[in-house]
Order: sequence, then C-alpha cells, then structure tokens
Amino acid sequence: MIQTIDLFGVGVFAISGALVAGRKQMDLFGVVVLAIITGIGGGTLRDLLLDVPVFWIHQPIYIAVGMGTALITVALARFWTIGRLPLLLADAVGLAFFCVLGAAKAMQAGASPGIITLMGVMTGIVGGVIRDLLSGDVPLVLRHDLYATCAVLGAGIFEILMTVGAPVQVAVWAGLISALILRLAAIKWHLGLPVVAFGNQDK
Repeated sequence: MIQTIDLFGVGVFAISGALVAGRKQMDLFGVVVLAIITGIGGGTLRDLLLDVPVFWIHQPIYIAVGMGTALITVALARFWTIGRLPLLLADAVGLAFFCVLGAAKAMQAGASPGIITLMGVMTGIVGGVIRDLLSGDVPLVLRHDLYATCAVLGAGIFEILMTVGAPVQVAVWAGLISALILRLAAIKWHLGLPVVAFGNQDK
C-alpha cells in the first residue's frame, strides 16, 4: 500500500512539474528533468536526513514513473489547453499523498515523535519548492493560501492515529483526505494564516 501511494505521489507531482515547465516554455529535456525533480525531491531529502537508502537509487521505477508521466503530460498538452487550475490540483493531490507517505517512512525508520510529522511535511513540500525555484516562481509554500499547514495536518493525523493503535489503512486515508480537503478549500476560498505585522519598520 505504501509503495503504491509512493508511486502515485511521484506521478502526480511529476505532472505538476511538467505543467510548470510547459508554462515556462522549456524544451522536452527541461520538462522531463523538472518533472522528475518535483516527484523525487522531497523524498530524497527525507531519506538523506533519516540516514536511510535513498528510495529511487535502489528502485529506478520511480525515475521511470516521473519520466513517463512527463511525456504523457506533454502529449496530452498538444491536444488540450491546460490552465493553472490543473497545476494546483495536481500539486494538492501530490502534497496530500506525500505528507502521509513521508510520515509513514519516517515511522518505519524509527524517527522520534514529532519528527515523524516533520518528515511528512518535508516530503510533501520540498519537491514543489525546488520546482518553483528552478522555474523562477515564488514557491507555493511562501504564498498566502494554506500549504505547509495542510501537510502538517495530514502528517500529524497519521502519526496520532498510528500512535493510538489505529489500523494503517485508517491512519493513511484519514491523513491523506484531511490534507487534501484543507488544501482544496484553501485554493477555492484563498484561506490563509493570519498575517503578522510588526508596524512601520522605518520608524
């Protein structure tokens, strides 16, 4: 189940990377590279910090999924105009899947309480941050709409349910759906955390 979610998350995030690359009018190589980096970026950093084997080095199927998804996205884009909304939706689904997956892998690696949720958040947001930075955009995580908070919710619910002994399937789907619903609500209604203002800094 975990590997299925992992592969699906890589594919969805790769779609978002390919869509961004297309909007920036990159060549085919650039599209594939940005798609793959978006798909594996967060998990790579997570595995390095947890000091476990980096997942895609020993299982190159992840690279194949990222590349294949990018090429399919390019092919479909030749027949349909793809706006910004599909990018946001693909990113939201990838965020929801990866925040729970990252927490699950951190738990398997024996991470401490709290660090499990942190690794889930990192897995969910880092790929998108790298994608946006390489394409010259302000990362979604730094914009007003709720983003990282959604990953905190999903990963946190997963960790709490696993800690109290809930079945794995229940913990996974509860965390995933919670993160996805909150992110979709943030996209639709532009939900965000309160802005912190420190007054006029020129005085």
